[in-house]
Amino acid sequence: MTTTFRLAPAVAEAFPDTLIALVTATGLRGREPWPGTTTALQELERQLADGTWQPADETDPRIEAWHTAYRSFGTNPRRVRPSVDALGRRLAKKGALPRINPAVDSYNAVSVRHGLPAGAFDLDRVAGDVGIRYADGSEEFTPLGEPGTVEHPGPGEIVYADTAGVLTRHWNHRDAHRTRVTEDSTRIVFALETLHATRDGRLLEDAALELRGLLGAHAEQTAVHHLGPGRPPVTV
Repeated sequence: MTTTFRLAPAVAEAFPDTLIALVTATGLRGREPWPGTTTALQELERQLADGTWQPADETDPRIEAWHTAYRSFGTNPRRVRPSVDALGRRLAKKGALPRINPAVDSYNAVSVRHGLPAGAFDLDRVAGDVGIRYADGSEEFTPLGEPGTVEHPGPGEIVYADTAGVLTRHWNHRDAHRTRVTEDSTRIVFALETLHATRDGRLLEDAALELRGLLGAHAEQTAVHHLGPGRPPVTV
């Protein structure tokens, strides 16, 4: 079974320098030790502690661009923050990243290191194809960790959505409970995003390759695909 990802023409027109790296992993083994990911997390936390590195904040152009995008579709980015912004703030405050499971920990480490939003979907839980599009307000979204909650994105809010509902709200603020990645997920697609490919395309590529490297030792197969304006849909 395959899933096709499409960037809606209206979103592509509004954000013409968007580039999304879709990193796929199949045959993933989430219940074995992932020493590479453990090391990546510990190294970030060590660098933060000794002052040689700090996560990007809203004064950084990479984060500021997402704040501007959020405001364009009616979301207050200081109340509902882009995922990379929220994760970086949590790391700066607590001195450590959360440990969820190896696959999630891997993309969290890569996201914060490179200042790029990241998310992931269990492909076996995705229904049909996925569009990155403006919501019409009728869609349903159940937030990660809240299986009894149903929300409706605001009309004009950018979402990832499949045929059964919304997979992420506010473009990349929060993922859905249905397609969450667990230790038992074996087919996953990870998304890394930039709104300024002209400036940050190489950074995005480096992040995608770093993530692929963390996944590769624990998967049967990995690949990197790119989605953006002027590019064809991506089937994974």
